[in-house]
Amino acid sequence: MKKSKGRTCRKRRRKQSRSLSLCGVNLSHKHEYVLLKKWLKERGYEDNTLRPAQFSETGRGLMTTKALQAQELIISLPEKCLLTTDTVLSSYLGEYIIKWRPPISPLAALCTFLIAEKCACKEESLWKPYLDLLPETYTCPVCLEQETVNLFPEPLRRKALEQRRRVQELFVSSQPFFFSLQPLFSEDVASVFNYSSFRWAWCTVNTRTVYMKHAQGDCFSRESNTYALAPYLDLLNHNPAVQVKAAFNEKTKCYEIRTLSGCQKYKEVFICYGPHDNQRLLLEYGFVANSNPHSSVHVGTETLLKYILPEDKQRHTKLSILQENNFLELSTHMHLGTQ
Repeated sequence: MKKSKGRTCRKRRRKQSRSLSLCGVNLSHKHEYVLLKKWLKERGYEDNTLRPAQFSETGRGLMTTKALQAQELIISLPEKCLLTTDTVLSSYLGEYIIKWRPPISPLAALCTFLIAEKCACKEESLWKPYLDLLPETYTCPVCLEQETVNLFPEPLRRKALEQRRRVQELFVSSQPFFFSLQPLFSEDVASVFNYSSFRWAWCTVNTRTVYMKHAQGDCFSRESNTYALAPYLDLLNHNPAVQVKAAFNEKTKCYEIRTLSGCQKYKEVFICYGPHDNQRLLLEYGFVANSNPHSSVHVGTETLLKYILPEDKQRHTKLSILQENNFLELSTHMHLGTQ
């Protein structure tokens, strides 16, 4: 009979198995990632630390090939690699945007460029290595079937419907501009700039851009112009427990992320998208986080009012307090995170 290796050996095997599950399967040899790294290198990006990898818990992400210390620079992406409204203005769309009145929003401009590059000019696009690695679909509520949205708790369902309405309104208001682009395309622009492609572009911008402030020019509406799509950098996944410093460095002309937490060798490198609860994460990014320290329970106004009874002598005072603190809007929430 084979001799049992005992409890200690079994514990060691389980520990090794858990450790391996946190390590990713290196994807850097795959053709599409080879092309992306070559494309980035041509634009000044050099990196010998981060590797694209597939992780069992988070899916696609970036793995470090060395231990990262606190305050260490994770990634420094040159401005030439960033896709911004400046990119759009310097493209074939620029003259159409400058002439259009009233001006389109920075968000609409980025969506237009993504659709044009991916759906109409993909094979010739200078951004093809990046476009090829963008998700084909998203799991933000705006992309979900109505039957699925109907299963959401009431406050989340209302927010999801608001999101869908905003995207539809932006699409409808942008259609006259889309039709003005017909001279650029051999196919009918209505088939290129359809709602499905616009929703994909909107989700790409909404889920993948980093914050980067741009000068407010006359060619765009007065809406916020703070978007920058950051190829490769946008493979970094969210972890609410991680702390980083992220900003565009005007001296180096690079978008830089510095870790405040450190990371072990061959483990996934995380960043934090912000102190968001799971409702915000689902709405904006299409996922929720386990053990989220920012967890909240969102409560509809109707539910909240059920517990302030008509016979309660303090009813008026309680309602006033709720009103003053904006708890009697269309939805409200009570924070349950740790202090």
